[in-house]
Amino acid sequence: MITTTADATGLAAFVDASPSPFHVCATVAAALRDAGWTELSETDPWGDRVGSDSAGTFFVVRGGSIIAWDARDAHDATFRIVGGHTDSPNLRVKQHPEYSSAGLAMVGLEPYGGAWLNSWLDRDLGVSGRLALRASDGVREVLFRIDEPILRVPQLAIHLSEDRKGVSLDPQRHVNAVWGVPGGPGFVETVADHAGVAAGDVLGWEIMTHDLAPSAVVGATGDLLSAPRLDNQGTCYAGLRALLDARDRAGAAGTRVLALFDHEEVGSGSDRGAASDFLITVLERIVLARGGDRDGFLAAMAGSVCASGDMAHATHPNYPDRHEPSHTIAVNGGPVLKVNQNLRYASDAGGEAVFAIACADAGVPLQRYVHRADLPCGSTIGPITATRTGLTTVDVGAPQLAMHSAREVMGAADVASYSAALQAFLAPS
Repeated sequence: MITTTADATGLAAFVDASPSPFHVCATVAAALRDAGWTELSETDPWGDRVGSDSAGTFFVVRGGSIIAWDARDAHDATFRIVGGHTDSPNLRVKQHPEYSSAGLAMVGLEPYGGAWLNSWLDRDLGVSGRLALRASDGVREVLFRIDEPILRVPQLAIHLSEDRKGVSLDPQRHVNAVWGVPGGPGFVETVADHAGVAAGDVLGWEIMTHDLAPSAVVGATGDLLSAPRLDNQGTCYAGLRALLDARDRAGAAGTRVLALFDHEEVGSGSDRGAASDFLITVLERIVLARGGDRDGFLAAMAGSVCASGDMAHATHPNYPDRHEPSHTIAVNGGPVLKVNQNLRYASDAGGEAVFAIACADAGVPLQRYVHRADLPCGSTIGPITATRTGLTTVDVGAPQLAMHSAREVMGAADVASYSAALQAFLAPS
């Protein structure tokens, strides 16, 4: 059985340190540096550094996306890739955020991804993200986070609803945040002050809200983890620990890769999303820097495989009828293999076999998920990655409840079993 350093408290700390995709990358990068990985810049040549370094451990960051790798053998150019995404559904700040309504200062918010809007009501919200600043040599960027309850989206009182059964939320009108009373400091000025920069130097921003309640191991016997952004920071953390823990595992040769992309929740179509050239460009540069050529790169891709990691739906105890009857998925029941005949997931028979072997190697049970045929099925980076790269791809995950809510829950034991399966996938015996 493969052991792993991943656990529920580690995931809780990871999530609390990473309120935005940019912070996810910073958290992952810090762990990699501590373990001896070297950061590269896409604008620099890689040949001398990558080709001459026998350790072969590097990473590169593009905005809210990060790719890290551990090249085991210069003579084996094939890849084992664990993919995932850094973004999560939330409420994001508009470009002209401030206005007044009913005597209150407001901040305009816009839903990002498939945010379950009612879950964001009546929560103490902080904000985080990155600012683009005027600099003497052009533009520089800084990350910031405000872990103070500066925003709140209030629910309508039950007495004011038409039938006392709640309201249907309009994303344009009903999810804007109370900020205070008119006459106080401006929102952008407040953010700039917390970031330690001049408000006049702020030229652009990506600012998003986050729930301030800390992640926690919960349940009568500590069997569950309650946290925001488990979809998909659960994979980011499990994949990171798998890459680091596999460092001393013999396994197969080749190159082990962790690829975490931004913008999955809105389709992956950006400069740093899974539909971009980020992954395929990095993989080709790895091959070229280690002495290979274009033909060698294409041959390596044909022999490589990707596990697209994204959290999976556990069977809901209050809504079991919303699930495929013969495919019950249990919390703390082990990693999940996801299959969809209409290719909302990329898994095929060959990919399924690869992950099944990994779970057996890790000594963890394997669950198989199929979505109800009469309900629309979500998707992942899997089909996009497979289409973009031609890689054999299998969609996997760990089971959770309340996906896309501001607060989600998963099994505490599933953190370690998921990471162990990914480690065995990266380093098969």
